[in-house]
Amino acid sequence: MSWEDNVRRVIPYVPGEQPKIDKIIKLNTNENPYPPAPGVLKALEELKEGYDNLRKYPAPACDALEEALSEYYNLPREQLFTGVGSDDVLSMAFLAFFKGEKPVLFPDITYSFYDVWAEVYGIPYKTVPLNENFEINGEDYDIPNGGIVIANPNAPTGIAKSKEWMEQFITRHRDVVVIVDEAYVDFGGESCISLIDKYENLLVTQTFSKSRSLAGLRIGMAFGSKKIIRYLKDVKFSVNSYTMNTPSLVLGSASLKDDEYFREKVSAVIKTREWTKDELKKLGFIMTESKTNFLFASHPERKAEEIMNKLREQGIIVRHFKKPRIDNYLRISIGTDEEMQEMVRVLRTFL
Repeated sequence: MSWEDNVRRVIPYVPGEQPKIDKIIKLNTNENPYPPAPGVLKALEELKEGYDNLRKYPAPACDALEEALSEYYNLPREQLFTGVGSDDVLSMAFLAFFKGEKPVLFPDITYSFYDVWAEVYGIPYKTVPLNENFEINGEDYDIPNGGIVIANPNAPTGIAKSKEWMEQFITRHRDVVVIVDEAYVDFGGESCISLIDKYENLLVTQTFSKSRSLAGLRIGMAFGSKKIIRYLKDVKFSVNSYTMNTPSLVLGSASLKDDEYFREKVSAVIKTREWTKDELKKLGFIMTESKTNFLFASHPERKAEEIMNKLREQGIIVRHFKKPRIDNYLRISIGTDEEMQEMVRVLRTFL
């Protein structure tokens, strides 16, 4: 008998590379190419003046941030949950809601953290294949299950389902918790937040990492019925009462106050995405109809890994997944106009 016999062994999630190289065009982790709202910088300066407060624990109830979210989304705080990025929020949700013997369902091609959480928490799960167009067939989920997780828009495919489609889907699964992961919804998807009062079993998660340019602060949130949020908070406070740090609470609250800037930068990303999509098509690429801040693209005459390596030689980093069905696709984050123009120039020369 060894102490290692009691170790929980899992295959961990592999995050996107954070290269330690100067002067690169980083298009591999779906970060927003624009800075956070100007009010965040102002709040940061004020935070520096009161730095002595950092010796104290942060507010366990995340009051400043939850109050700002409550006002922004016009929802009572009892229907809000906050955590250290949507990864933390989703992890808590897996822990809280999936404890039965029936498998939790999610697509075979989706955010690759879902199966990791299921494994580490000992949750039975089953992946449901997307169709040949990388889309979800709702009927495929009409099997006995202990919960469902749908990323909408999906990653890494970028495809979004309409709110109407999602509501019909949720209606058929009212006996289990349905989690809708909306990390990319601001770039063209339709949010299901307006459905949380209608479906007590629905949990919608979002993040500040993508559209709000605050990946470095790790801020995530969930929306749901008062009952489902209460269950989620019970689990959170049983694991760690102080999950979010003081700077994140203050700066995250400040980012919600400049809605005009937020919408302007989201629109800029969408405009650049559509330009890049058109240019890649001219070069022979095929891709899904992305409603995110990235493109999921493949070239019929060149291997994705070869293209990735050629781009890297020129200081441009994109994401390649060595996984079944998608190993000849690249996920290309949308950068600034200048960054995407340079990428297209390099590809044009290479191809």
